[in-house]
Amino acid sequence: MSILVVGSVAYDGIKSPAGSVDRCLGGAATYFSLAASYFTQVRIVAVVGEDFSKQDEDILRSHKVDTRGIEHTKGKSFFWRGEYGENLNEAKTLETQLNVFQSFNPQVPAEYLDSDYLFLANIDPVLQGDVRRQMDGRVKLVGGDTMNYWITDPNHRQNLLETLKGVDVLLINDTEAKLLAGETSVPRAVQKVLRMGPRALVIKHGEYGATVFFKEDEFGGGRHPFRAPALPMDEVRDPTGAGDSFAGGFMGYVASQKKLDRETFKRAMFYGGVMGSFAVERFGTERLQSLTREEIDARYQVFRELTHIG
Repeated sequence: MSILVVGSVAYDGIKSPAGSVDRCLGGAATYFSLAASYFTQVRIVAVVGEDFSKQDEDILRSHKVDTRGIEHTKGKSFFWRGEYGENLNEAKTLETQLNVFQSFNPQVPAEYLDSDYLFLANIDPVLQGDVRRQMDGRVKLVGGDTMNYWITDPNHRQNLLETLKGVDVLLINDTEAKLLAGETSVPRAVQKVLRMGPRALVIKHGEYGATVFFKEDEFGGGRHPFRAPALPMDEVRDPTGAGDSFAGGFMGYVASQKKLDRETFKRAMFYGGVMGSFAVERFGTERLQSLTREEIDARYQVFRELTHIG
């Protein structure tokens, strides 16, 4: 099965208590693609500038990511610089240069129209909706992500609500869920968000794991949520991209399975946690580049054991 991801391919400058890097490969679609590539075929639609190196594109290609959908255009690639303090759950943005990403208008290549799965990474909901329409009726499952800016800005919120009608699985964090629903309680927020369109909602709790909630009678009946723990980490060097890596592991595993049911989603939660935990061990995508499937499956077993008693 193949996954098409649409989002950012970028360069990041990152500083954390563990050190710093001035410029490394990043972007939501990059993290997602590398994480998902260990499970299934990945295709990517993004835009980069003249400064995007062949070596960095080769990193994606070496993981068999189909990069024909990456548009190369005049100008510089999207660049973000951020800093983490002792609270590694929050990044302080120091610099954002949208560059060529500012005029990004994703067009799905004809070769990608038979993709089995679609993931709409964190971009303008108008663009997410446009890509969804380009793939209308062609995909088995659509995953999506968003952020506070699109949720709270009145000019974008309505577009986001319209886009959510075409998303099957939404992956956001606690704060985003409460903002989207206008609630202070996560359980109440979940029910409101599910009524907006998604058939399932994955809420990420950072260092406390993630929970998947289901709309009643979807993916096999019942509405009981499932909570997957986070793996205690000895050292977190760079949290950037952890959520996108989680999404890549989650969607990648789902795409590798024959059944779209709750048991598949439960296992996917563990694999999402596995990929997120590997991503934070090094700066940028460095750790995701060097993984083996054996390492991934071994850590998956550790995650599973955290939920077993006796």
